[in-house]
Amino acid sequence: MTFGVFRPGASSWPVGVDGLVYGGDYNPEQWPEQVWAEDVELMRRARVNLVSVAIHSWALLEPRPGEFDLGWLDRLLDLLHGAGVAVNLATPTVVPPAWLYRAHPEIRPVTRDGVVLDRGSRATFCPSSPAYREAAARITRTLAARYSGHPALALWHVHNEYGAPLGACYCPESAGAFRRWLRTRYGSPDALNAAWGTTFWGQRYGDWDEVEPPRATATAGNPAQELDFLRFCSDELLACYRAERDVLREHSHLPVTTNFMTTNCRSIDYWRWGAEVDVVANDHYLTAEAERPHVDLAMSADLTRAVADGQPWMLMEHSTSAVNWQPRNLAKRPGEMRRNSLAHVARGADAVMFFQWRASRFGAEKFHSAMLPHAGTGSRIWREVVDLGADLVALREVRGSLVRANVAVVWDWESWWALELPWRPSVDLAYRERVEAFYEQLWDAHLTVDFVPPEGDLSDYRLVVVPSLYLTTAAAAKVLADYVAGGGTLVVSYFSGIVDGNDAVHPGGHPGALRDVLGLTVEEFLPLRRDERVALTGGLVGDVWAEDVRPAGAEPVLRYADGPAAGGPAVTRNRFGAGSAWYVSTRLRGEALAHVLREVCADAGVDPVDLPRDVEVVHRHGVDADYAFVVNHTASAAEVALRGVDLLTGTAWPAGVTVPAGGAAVLRLE
Repeated sequence: MTFGVFRPGASSWPVGVDGLVYGGDYNPEQWPEQVWAEDVELMRRARVNLVSVAIHSWALLEPRPGEFDLGWLDRLLDLLHGAGVAVNLATPTVVPPAWLYRAHPEIRPVTRDGVVLDRGSRATFCPSSPAYREAAARITRTLAARYSGHPALALWHVHNEYGAPLGACYCPESAGAFRRWLRTRYGSPDALNAAWGTTFWGQRYGDWDEVEPPRATATAGNPAQELDFLRFCSDELLACYRAERDVLREHSHLPVTTNFMTTNCRSIDYWRWGAEVDVVANDHYLTAEAERPHVDLAMSADLTRAVADGQPWMLMEHSTSAVNWQPRNLAKRPGEMRRNSLAHVARGADAVMFFQWRASRFGAEKFHSAMLPHAGTGSRIWREVVDLGADLVALREVRGSLVRANVAVVWDWESWWALELPWRPSVDLAYRERVEAFYEQLWDAHLTVDFVPPEGDLSDYRLVVVPSLYLTTAAAAKVLADYVAGGGTLVVSYFSGIVDGNDAVHPGGHPGALRDVLGLTVEEFLPLRRDERVALTGGLVGDVWAEDVRPAGAEPVLRYADGPAAGGPAVTRNRFGAGSAWYVSTRLRGEALAHVLREVCADAGVDPVDLPRDVEVVHRHGVDADYAFVVNHTASAAEVALRGVDLLTGTAWPAGVTVPAGGAAVLRLE
């Protein structure tokens, strides 16, 4: 059975879904079929218009090699279509069936320490395994041939959360694939030796067959080898995605995606992946114990929008309340799920989806919240799910509008990998910590942020922030220098510009590639003891790190008042061409970092917005109207000087909007 004829030319958004997308993962195989009719009726009540299906269903769809049982999926898609619910159909390749492990035990992944991991969880396979890839292509081809024309189908969903929980395999198949990847990258063992600096510790290779993955060793291994292996692992998973996507495109015109985890999946370079999907989709879960989890949510949403090149994107998964896998799974309080959802939409999401539709009675995630919780339709969570569906219907005109920012933050997965390899000057150096610190202060200044790759276009921004860029290529350094020379304002944090793409120190002294634009030399790193503090002029305090900074054109703005660099520059400003470049040589947090960023913003002509702390205002711009999302994360009502009509309530606010405690408003602006 097939359901239509292939038409070339892929769409970039779920086909046939009007307005904003609303729904979640639907796993009906966990329930008797008589429950399905109840599910779709409740979906209609909640205004659900898209569900993700079959993500973990490989063993049911192909119970034996080459033998397919698709009848239940036929009935399910027909039922959903009859209820007006569109389908995001997955290739179920994240969980290979038991028969595949039995027939091909070599698909089991191997850890760095040589431990072979067995089935029983998810994402437990070697991405370089020919047997896995062949079987994945077969189930993908079968689904594509059968369902490409089904009227319920709106979107293809390849796999699930590539790179989590396992981002690397060290088995013999992976070793061979790694060697092939290196051949393509370097061409010869001599070029590889030069890139990896193998003359250190006598590591030189004379033949490709001598090269292995960076398995466990007696002490620290070769950092350039480690870095290339991380690149290889991201590319191997991307090859798996491309293989399945290309099979789908042979049969279908529908868009294809997979779900990212932009700020949380360290093993995937999403700058390389973003262009490979027809629409960017992201999963985000609050860190429940965080003091201000809504700030991390905003950072994830902004980074996802950047990976989507500024275009609308899909929130493929988040939670209605508690998750099940954090140390303490705090429940979301009344109104929090609504605020989370609208904050994602404010920052460019045109889809709000959850894991999952109906809470599971069994399995590892039975304590994970759901749209339809264990407590059923009499619960607060269910009432909030229904109300959110109505909210998203009211916001349908926002779809397709775009977010604009005048501040950019540089983000780089490769620099993250390189920074956190062994034997750096301090164990307290952490990539996300610096990004989060700077982002939080920009958020508190109510400035909307775009994330950019190191070699990206900076021409639209008055201010560019580099919280951590340990690995800085010559090309990235030129982009930053040209930006400043052209009149931009740049602020760079410590331990940036240090090494090139092979983790080799740039010649001529630190901060290497950024020395000229910053107008200084760092003679020596001065990492601090645990809990040690350094005082700066102006009453500021730093910790973790200090440096012996020698200006070469830069002007000291703040100096060290004590500590190992006492008397020396701590924060500098360098006039470079028509712009200026600031440097912060110690770890500042909270008000100390805010103090410096206020001066940097003034230099850049970027004005912080005067709003109460934890009141979030983000603008989206459409063809016919502009919109302001006001999300109040505080326990008090907030007044904001914006005029317009609240799409959520229909209320006109001609002289400023009042948003109740824990509430939200979305204004079509006058």
